[in-house]
Amino acid sequence: MPFDVARVRGLTPAIGDGWVHLDAPGGAQCPEQVALTMGTAVRAPISPPGSAFPASQRAEVIEDAARQAIADLVGADPRGVVLGPGREVMIGRLADALAQSWQLGDAIVLSRLDDVANIEPWRRAADARGAEVRWAEIEIETCELPEWQYDELLDGRVRVVAVTAGSEHVGTRPSVDRIAERAHRADALVVVDGFAAAACGPLRMDDLGADVLVASPAAWGGPQCAALVFADPSLLDQLPSCSLDPLAVGPGRLEVGAHSYPLLAGLVASIDYLSTLDDDARGDRPERLATSMRSVGEYQSDLLGRLIYELGFVPRVQIVGQPHEGGVPSIAFTHETRKAQDVAAFLADRGLCTVADLGDHGVLEHLGSGEVGGVVRVGLAHYSTASEIDQLAQALNEII
Repeated sequence: MPFDVARVRGLTPAIGDGWVHLDAPGGAQCPEQVALTMGTAVRAPISPPGSAFPASQRAEVIEDAARQAIADLVGADPRGVVLGPGREVMIGRLADALAQSWQLGDAIVLSRLDDVANIEPWRRAADARGAEVRWAEIEIETCELPEWQYDELLDGRVRVVAVTAGSEHVGTRPSVDRIAERAHRADALVVVDGFAAAACGPLRMDDLGADVLVASPAAWGGPQCAALVFADPSLLDQLPSCSLDPLAVGPGRLEVGAHSYPLLAGLVASIDYLSTLDDDARGDRPERLATSMRSVGEYQSDLLGRLIYELGFVPRVQIVGQPHEGGVPSIAFTHETRKAQDVAAFLADRGLCTVADLGDHGVLEHLGSGEVGGVVRVGLAHYSTASEIDQLAQALNEII
């Protein structure tokens, strides 16, 4: 059996605490090898790069390894990988840099499906420069993001199209490649938030058509940091620099201050971990990642199908949208008689970790979830099991 979930669970001690962890929308639990790697890096002497002594050289090695690891994961050039503290911060830096060339009459296109991390930085930048914000709408019943609407949205001087590769809130995976094709015909830059999608299957820049991809290892059990990946590294030298180093070039132009090298070491370890999730994975790291992530995607797709099926028989539970196998393995649901916080507390009393979302921001706000007491979000990770889904369904059936 190529993907052995029992073996995978053994690599992540955090899930052995007696709880059922169905809270993956906020990030997966940390594997042992990632924790050990970060601990080792904290204890090792590390100094700012650029000097001749070992502690400085160690920092350079970790930084280069982190860029290469991200590049291997998404099929990119490591010279186009910008490293930083989190996706919100990194998208903000990118938006601020790009906005400096925007003028009155320019526009950007955002999506109602996206998390606020890929909305608010763009809105602030557009407001500061007087650029128009246009919205790609979702279908309320299905939460799908139709790509045909972009034909009209891309009329005129559109500078940026920002869109998610997969929603951690409702599980929808839009046709990013078709959206990108339309955007490129309009000479717009395509920025894709890959936070949730990168954790549940192969995510390749060429397949997406992304000019910039945002990734965070927290989604698959790595540390809280992030990367902007540029398909064309030369674009970095065309952007205004926010670096404290006046001579910064390439990725350094969007990197402010020193890196947290233990976190970067953990990032590398987390991607190495992903490459081992399929016992049959062979070859160099990109090949192993491709094999392992395909297996993860297939496994999680089957689990998601089971979750959808089981929740369909639970009385008074209504799934938001129409999630389906192949989407991000994350579901939001409401309860006819209980608020989301009450349902999540009930489940916690039975040892199940789920997320109560008030529905007051992002796609859930747009869907009006706050008016019905919010939603409960359930997310499956690569270490989730069918028996955990059964426990969830059983607990929900006990709600009076």
